[in-house]
Amino acid sequence: MAKWEAKHEAPEPLEGPIVATITGGTILWFVLFLVQVPFYGWFDDRDLTWWVWTCLAGAGLGLIGIWYVRGRDAALKRHAAEQAAQATADDQTSAEGPPRSTQV
Repeated sequence: MAKWEAKHEAPEPLEGPIVATITGGTILWFVLFLVQVPFYGWFDDRDLTWWVWTCLAGAGLGLIGIWYVRGRDAALKRHAAEQAAQATADDQTSAEGPPRSTQV
C-alpha cells in the first residue's frame, strides 16, 4: 500500500473576530439555559433535564473559552509588536552601516 501524499498545501487558518465569536456563543448558551429553567418540571417529566444542564455546561465552558482566547489574542498582539520593534531596530542598524573602527 502506497503512502498517502498531499496533492496541495494546506490553506492558512482563517483569522477573524475570535473573542467576539466565543463571547457571542457563551451568551447564547446562557440565554438558552435561562429560557429553559422555568420549564424544568416539563423537562424532568420527560427525562430531558440533560438539555438544561447542557446549556449551563456550554456557558461555563464558554467562560473558559473567553479567558483562553483573550489571552491568545493578547499574546499574538504582543508577538506582532515585538516583531515590528525588532524589524525597526534591524532597519536602523542597517541604515547606519557597519560600525566604524577608530584608530588612534
